[in-house]
Amino acid sequence: MHRGFRVATLVAAFAVPCLPGSMQCGFVHADEKAKTENETVEVKLKDLTLKMPKTWKQLNNPSTMRLATYEIPKAEGDKEAGELTVSSFPGGGGPVADNLARWVGQFSQEGRMSAIKKGKAGDNTYYIADITGTYQKPKGPPVLRQTQPAPGFRMLGVVVELEGKGVYFLKLTGPDATVKAQAEALRASFGAASQGEEDFEI
Repeated sequence: MHRGFRVATLVAAFAVPCLPGSMQCGFVHADEKAKTENETVEVKLKDLTLKMPKTWKQLNNPSTMRLATYEIPKAEGDKEAGELTVSSFPGGGGPVADNLARWVGQFSQEGRMSAIKKGKAGDNTYYIADITGTYQKPKGPPVLRQTQPAPGFRMLGVVVELEGKGVYFLKLTGPDATVKAQAEALRASFGAASQGEEDFEI
């Protein structure tokens, strides 16, 4: 028997096949997927440093008013991906309550549900509006200010006040399940967590 044939036989004998439907293969793929979803990359936008999941894909900004735009992977069953925008404006962008109310107003009043919280991320104070219902989704170039109704949507709108370094706005929108699945990842990106948040009235 040739040596090459013996080596090939041993490799075949000890190889573990990955057959379709194999539970072992499923576990391997699931572990790899979970590892990828938990990996982050550090992004610095002016004075704001974010730890973004690697699964969030950075896109070109359609507006100069944005610091960054990301595509958020859609949840199983949803028809489209979510979108995260990050912005900051000279002078802080106006009162916090007004910005939160503006985000709430981007949803049709009928069937709308909203909850607003206030929390701390290190030395920084943040506010987060969680809104569900029919979103008046922007359509076409931002300058035209056109919208179309998108039922079953959710928004997480965040105002982050960096101590002595300005105000930043993070706005995650998309189908309900897609946004809900990324809620804690969004908080973690700027060092926050839902535990310890308190209600905030506007």
